Amino acid sequence: MKNKLVLATSAILAVAANSAQAQTASAAASAGKDAANLEEIVITGTRRVDRTVIDSASPIDVIAAEDIKTQPTANMLDTVRNLVPSFFVGQNTISDASTFVRAPSLRGLPSDQVLVMMNGKRFNRSALVQVYNGGDTGLSFGSHGSDIGSIPSIGISRLEVLRDGATAQYGSDAIAGVLNFGLRTDDGFEVVARYGQFQDNSDGESIQIGAKYGAHFGNAFINISGEYNDDKQTSRGATRPVAVAFAEENPSLARSLPNYPLPAQIFGNSPNDGYKFLLNSGYDISDTSQIYLFANYATTHSDQSFNFRSSLVGTRPFETTTGEFVDIGGRSFFQQPYYNTRCPANNATCPAGGFVLDDNTFLLNSIYPAGFTPRFVGDIEQMYGTIGYKGTAGSGLRYDLSASLSENSLDLSMYNSIAPSYGQESQTSFEFGKLIQQETNINLDVTYDIEAGLASPVTLSGGAEYRSETYESTEGDPQSYGSGPYAEAHDLYQETSPGVFVATGTQTAVFDPSASGYGGTSPTYAGSNSEDSFGVYVGAEADLTDRLSAGAAVRYEDYEVAGNATVFKLNGIFKILDSLSARATIGTGFHAPSPGQNNTQVLTTNFNAAGQSIQTGTYPVTSNVAQFYGAQPLKPADASNYGFGLVYNPTPNFTATLDWYRIDVSDRIFISRVFSVSAEDIALLPELANVGVGGDVQYFTNSLDTSTDGIDLVMTHVSEIGGGSLNLTLAYNYNDTEVTKFDPDAVSPNQIIDAENLAPHHRANLQAIWSTGSWTVGASPHYYGSWRDETDYPGQTFSAKFTVDADVSYRFLENYSVTVGGSNVFNTYPDKVDATADAPIYVITGGTENGTVYPRNGGPFGINGAFWYARLQAKF
Repeated sequence: MKNKLVLATSAILAVAANSAQAQTASAAASAGKDAANLEEIVITGTRRVDRTVIDSASPIDVIAAEDIKTQPTANMLDTVRNLVPSFFVGQNTISDASTFVRAPSLRGLPSDQVLVMMNGKRFNRSALVQVYNGGDTGLSFGSHGSDIGSIPSIGISRLEVLRDGATAQYGSDAIAGVLNFGLRTDDGFEVVARYGQFQDNSDGESIQIGAKYGAHFGNAFINISGEYNDDKQTSRGATRPVAVAFAEENPSLARSLPNYPLPAQIFGNSPNDGYKFLLNSGYDISDTSQIYLFANYATTHSDQSFNFRSSLVGTRPFETTTGEFVDIGGRSFFQQPYYNTRCPANNATCPAGGFVLDDNTFLLNSIYPAGFTPRFVGDIEQMYGTIGYKGTAGSGLRYDLSASLSENSLDLSMYNSIAPSYGQESQTSFEFGKLIQQETNINLDVTYDIEAGLASPVTLSGGAEYRSETYESTEGDPQSYGSGPYAEAHDLYQETSPGVFVATGTQTAVFDPSASGYGGTSPTYAGSNSEDSFGVYVGAEADLTDRLSAGAAVRYEDYEVAGNATVFKLNGIFKILDSLSARATIGTGFHAPSPGQNNTQVLTTNFNAAGQSIQTGTYPVTSNVAQFYGAQPLKPADASNYGFGLVYNPTPNFTATLDWYRIDVSDRIFISRVFSVSAEDIALLPELANVGVGGDVQYFTNSLDTSTDGIDLVMTHVSEIGGGSLNLTLAYNYNDTEVTKFDPDAVSPNQIIDAENLAPHHRANLQAIWSTGSWTVGASPHYYGSWRDETDYPGQTFSAKFTVDADVSYRFLENYSVTVGGSNVFNTYPDKVDATADAPIYVITGGTENGTVYPRNGGPFGINGAFWYARLQAKF
């Protein structure tokens, strides 16, 4: 590993040394846009009021507003992914609810080990706990983090990324680092409109409109911003071979195939639209005190393609790329009739519970003659608000008292589906229930500077926090989770004479319980669960000498369910030379299991290696089902953080930072491997009938220890060249996570490989922006190292790739600017998936049996190819 680090670092330094010869670059990941950013005061990771990026004892990046709002992305997740090399989030083309709320990762750790803040206050979690068991969530499997997709980019003044553990300062979850979104306070009106679409198929039309208004009125200010986006569907898969066969054999019904003329099953972006708003305001009570209020509201509607259910009767042979032929057929519930005549009451020859073998039957193709592809709908509503009072007392004591209230909900539904076990009485659309996350945070933070004969005053800090979380799930439609009359086999009888029946020796077919594709929340698991916690902390920071600064913090937190924890942090920075400093940090942290992780129940339809549909149920550790398979109560995950870095700042125009880090996490909250349900299991625990024979069960578990080592290199340079100003930024991250301990009865080998390799170990962004007069030109290469998704594509390593973004902007009439540009302008795609014995590639389509061509999670940069756009901006 050390040799790889040396080679990788040398290569990046070589790129930086020659970057002045490269063409200019656009918005990409950076720690700061220019030299001025390095002198900005930072508030994340410190209680002092005089820290900047270059003299911070902990590594921190400041990403400017222009870098954020000029990204051609509608979702803040994708924006941050483009800007921060160690931040990873998949595209998640067909990932159940994890397509609606994608879980990111920072430094290879899950989303709930990354603390998200807004104006320095804790941002709420989303309503979704990540239980989807594909490789799409391999880094955040079982996590319960924030959804930063609800934040509009136009309302952000800057993003501070603390690349260091900070649990001792901010509480649970700040293990991998902190994202702090600062809100705008500037005056004026601004409006931005962007239109674009993807190069291939001319699909994915995207419209984004944003506006911001800010003003000061005497002692008060207000800043309101909002965005609207409407992003259409993309399709990057092949159709299923079985759909091709159906169209050839039934030409009159070909247009009835779902999504026609597109593939019957869509791999790509799900269409979504929504509104996002931010409010930031304050009123000065005096020259030294202020009441403030900021809030976030957002709604998002998404409509996702699920897997195609074919109505083709029987099987057909299809040739694979290896020359073999594989039989593929329609879904089981299209193959057999549903017998509708029940045995007469009180008939001795036709017992109760049996069915009569007659012509009174129902065929599912009477509803869906060409099969169906369920459409999964997610409606997100986000509400967050913080009110506070801060100021400085006459004694010099600085104080900040605040209260935050929030609610995030995810309303799940489906149409174009069926509940197979209900037969003719089945619905075709379903309400699965709503997931709701509510939080209350009350904080008091105080700081006081005292003289102690050191090179600077000692900044003493302390505070207390009360938190209350409630996780609620509401009941779905009975058919969305229930087992109908055809969920079990029933004996068939034939009437030989009036009122006389004879057993045929056969039974009715068995069909899956719940809605096809997803399962609603049953009354057993509907309801709410809450947990309260209380924390206190103390800290001190000071310049011990003219060259040495240091800080320390200790925090104690007590959770109603999870117990208590005490954590600490020590950090310091030493100025070796006027232009060279060394910094180091050590600390501990924890993540307490959320009420959602303790109480989530989800039932989904998945596919086994043979392509057969099965039900997969995720159950709370406190449930009878989870305990039947060995679940134990969850406990907090504990962490230790270590870091060492160098800061080189020889001139105001050049800065380089190189930071090594290590993060050890024990008892990481994960989700177990799946346990197959047998008929004997159902006999012992009838509740398992909702999963069905052959279905799978999984649950949350503390079954994983990980150790993460990494390097962050950030270099910025500002110069005058060609009659204009050239800003160069290189940001590189090496990250290597190793599973050091695991429970083999709970965690599968494929899950371990994904936790270690889903995100590329190497990632680099080179940003260069050249401006002269009214023109700004840029190009931004991105490098992504190789990666693996062992859960979905066992044995395949997806190779390293480069992508390039480029744009040109022109400012006119003082207040207006127009930009044309492209993301991934060379139309780069990840490797296509390899053929395997379980998932061959078929000659007739060029894809797998379900139409996969590219990895469905999208990899580190997605499977859509080049995106071209134009943007118009006006400021007044």
